[in-house]
Amino acid sequence: MEVVEMVLVGKVNKHLVSLINLAGGTAVGLCGKDARLITARPSPNAAALGFVGEVARVDATVLHPIIASGHIPVIATVAADETGQAYNINADTAAGEIAAAVGAEKLLLLTDVSGILADRDDPGSLVKEIDIAGVRQMVADGKVAGGMIPKVECCVRALAQGVHTASIIDGRVPHSLLLEILTDEGTGTMIIG
Repeated sequence: MEVVEMVLVGKVNKHLVSLINLAGGTAVGLCGKDARLITARPSPNAAALGFVGEVARVDATVLHPIIASGHIPVIATVAADETGQAYNINADTAAGEIAAAVGAEKLLLLTDVSGILADRDDPGSLVKEIDIAGVRQMVADGKVAGGMIPKVECCVRALAQGVHTASIIDGRVPHSLLLEILTDEGTGTMIIG
C-alpha cells in the first residue's frame, strides 16, 4: 500500500495538478487522508484484494473553502480508516460520493468507451440518455457488464444522494468534458433520476 500511496498521491496527483495549473487553472492536490476528507472502511473482499477500501464518509467541509475560492480540488483516492490504516478506493466511487457530499449538480465519469452501449459489441449503439430504471434493466439483462457496472452503480448512488445528472463519457475524445457540459447533445451517456 505504501508504493500505491506514493504513486497516486505523490506522483500522479501532483502531475495532474501541474497540468491544470499550466493550462491556466488553479488546482490544489489532496488525498482522502488530508484533513480526513475521506474516511475509508475495508471492502468486503479486502482480504483477497489487499488494502482496497470503500468510502465510509466524506467531509465536504474540507472542500467548501477550496471550491469557494475558485480552486480545483484534485483528489487522490487514498484514504484511511478510523485506525489510520490506508486503503486505495475506486476513483469513480469516490468521485460519486464526493459529488453527493458537496451537492454537485452533475457527476462526470471518464472512461475509454463512448458511454453505455445498447449492444456491447457495437460501438455505434451509444445510449445518449437513460433513467435509473432503464440502466438497472440493462444491467439485469447483461447489456451492461464488466467494468461498466461499478460506474453505473456509482452514478445511480450519486443520483439517489441528490446529484441531478450523472454522465459516463469517453475521456479520449478531445474536449469531451466541455462537449458534455456545454452542448445539448453531450458526448456520452447521461443517467437521470
